[in-house]
Amino acid sequence: MIAVAGASGYVGRKVVAALDQPVVALGRHPEALPHGENVHRRAVDVADTAALASALEGVVTAYYLVHAMAAGGDFAERDRAAARSFAEAAARAGVRRIIYLGGLGSGALSPHLASRQEVGRVLAEGPVPVVELRAAVIVGAGSISFEMLRYLTERLPAMVCPRWVGSRVQPIAEADLLACLLRAADESVPAGVHEIGGPDVVTYEELMQLYATVRGLPRRRIARVPLLTPGLSAHWVNVVTPVDRAVSRSLIDSLTTDVVVERPSPAFGLAPTAMTEAIQSTLDSQRDAIATDVFTFTNGLQNGVYTLATQVPVPHSDAPAARLDLRRCGGTLRWYGWAWAWWLRMLLGRAFGEKLRLQRPPKVEKGAEVDWWTVEEYGDSYIVLRTEKWFCGEAWLGYRIGGSRLEQVGALRAKGLLGWAYWRAVYPIHLVVFRVMAKKQVTRAHRLAQEKPTSV
Repeated sequence: MIAVAGASGYVGRKVVAALDQPVVALGRHPEALPHGENVHRRAVDVADTAALASALEGVVTAYYLVHAMAAGGDFAERDRAAARSFAEAAARAGVRRIIYLGGLGSGALSPHLASRQEVGRVLAEGPVPVVELRAAVIVGAGSISFEMLRYLTERLPAMVCPRWVGSRVQPIAEADLLACLLRAADESVPAGVHEIGGPDVVTYEELMQLYATVRGLPRRRIARVPLLTPGLSAHWVNVVTPVDRAVSRSLIDSLTTDVVVERPSPAFGLAPTAMTEAIQSTLDSQRDAIATDVFTFTNGLQNGVYTLATQVPVPHSDAPAARLDLRRCGGTLRWYGWAWAWWLRMLLGRAFGEKLRLQRPPKVEKGAEVDWWTVEEYGDSYIVLRTEKWFCGEAWLGYRIGGSRLEQVGALRAKGLLGWAYWRAVYPIHLVVFRVMAKKQVTRAHRLAQEKPTSV
């Protein structure tokens, strides 16, 4: 059996999802741990050695994907203590291999990078063999470093940056990192430190320009100011991005160090993904996942996507009519619940070059064109529409009837400064409009139930 400590984190969730065998997901908060048919969730604090040893019983390979950076303060000491506890607990439980993900870098390291490498050394001091992978920026939606890159590049057509934008970095695609992490469980991969990265060594400035190109944004204008210290640039990043302040400060301190592969590991046989392809794949994968996951999103901003959802009650007698109404979407603004509000939205779009038109398909099914939308997901009680025709970014609109309620959710992956400004401007309006739209959907369903009872 395999265990993943830190299973609620970005990398931990990816590893759990990628494993095709029973996995023990470990974390302090069980409600935050991933679900799955073969996933056994166990709430445990890695600092509690006895409880951790019990949780690791029967485990052959354990992934250690824990760090205390988000807690701020003396995270290095907490990381040391947690690593010692994990090494001891793994030995007690009879674990045969520990796989740890650390960070690249050499020479004078920031506290964050020094701590990541120290954790690897502490784990290796125990009796259980440790495979330590060292990587730099992970290119994937949800990676903190990638999200900082996304927000800075999306929101700032021009920016004043410190010298760290000239530091060299060797990013790695999320898929390549996962392939290496899974491969590390094989006993043919020797214990020790393995440096991994993509094929491209770039500066942070070049990485931002690569993102802008792939995203279809104009080239960013970047002016370097040598006197802008990491501390000052951390305040600047906190204003521009929603990344946690404790995390962003630690990461920015690390940006002054080149993080490149100096001793490539031959153990993985990896054909690494080019950065342009990695960024495009990240954006495409996120786009495709939103349609299936949109009803699970919480209101607010997550990984570049703004979400607003509302729920209104539906009388049980009207639920069949509400489901029928999903098959009658498109062709008229009245279907959206508040026609004049959508007319104003179309008028606004014309000022930015949008050419939206109404159309109803012969049959509502996945892939059908409905007005300016494409049906991404469709079933008897739900529909999810997506458009890439908006000037402000890609948008999703979903409806689902379940039990005695109608759920309505809208999501926008904002594109550039204009997309961010659009969402900020319309958000207060959407708080009112979305609920009115949902209520009008329910009202129309009631009328449909009254008018054509035999068809529902």
